[in-house]
Amino acid sequence: METIIRLAICFVFLWGVNVNCQSDMVKIKGGTYVPLYGRDSMQVTINDFFMDVYPVTNEEFLAFINKNPKWKKSQVKKLFADENYLHQWETDTTLGDTQSLKAPITNISWFAANDYCDCQGKRLPTIDEWEYVAMSNEKLPDARYLKTYNEYILSWYEKPKTFNNEIGSTFRNYWGVYDLHGLVWEWTYDFNSVLISGESRKDVDNDSNLFCGTASIGATDLMNYAAFMRYAIRGSIKANYAMKNLGFRCVKDKE
Repeated sequence: METIIRLAICFVFLWGVNVNCQSDMVKIKGGTYVPLYGRDSMQVTINDFFMDVYPVTNEEFLAFINKNPKWKKSQVKKLFADENYLHQWETDTTLGDTQSLKAPITNISWFAANDYCDCQGKRLPTIDEWEYVAMSNEKLPDARYLKTYNEYILSWYEKPKTFNNEIGSTFRNYWGVYDLHGLVWEWTYDFNSVLISGESRKDVDNDSNLFCGTASIGATDLMNYAAFMRYAIRGSIKANYAMKNLGFRCVKDKE
């Protein structure tokens, strides 16, 4: 039945979004947006691309590990994953009692997430791509100015124990993407590249300024605390970190 439904929706438009018949991806129509932190040019241009409808699940990552044993937690090199890597799994191929195969994979390093996407012929989204899609609610491509939008996100940040919930348990946004808010944080390809406190990316101590008042001077929306928190998290982690509420999804360039 699931296969029949998936084939059927390949011939229709849902909320103006083109469904990729090859996998659970949706087409994101590019455009411009103003990110939280200013760049040399305040507007950032996003090209058309495809994004996974859901975060990668425990089940999907388990299948990946079976084909790529170097990412088993007993074999992974510490350079690529810290001691929290797959901490919730009982063994290399067995989840913990409280873990669902349909829940998003967490306690996963950037290196592992990046390799997973690469093996699928995909990649991790850039921060700008992720933020561009995530600024939408159910009906609007940009809902950041709505009080209810930010209140919803902030209310989730106050109760981060949602990582054991199954994918699809949050709302479907304007683009047809689920779970960007309300389930897990997500890795991006360039997660630590946007914390600019001076006039150049060559600043050597950008991260240390994040929690100072001066770090917000370059922000385009000082009231968007939800986005500030995301940027703060990104600036505080390293590529080998694994966190219990940090997962990922993949994207693919338009061919």
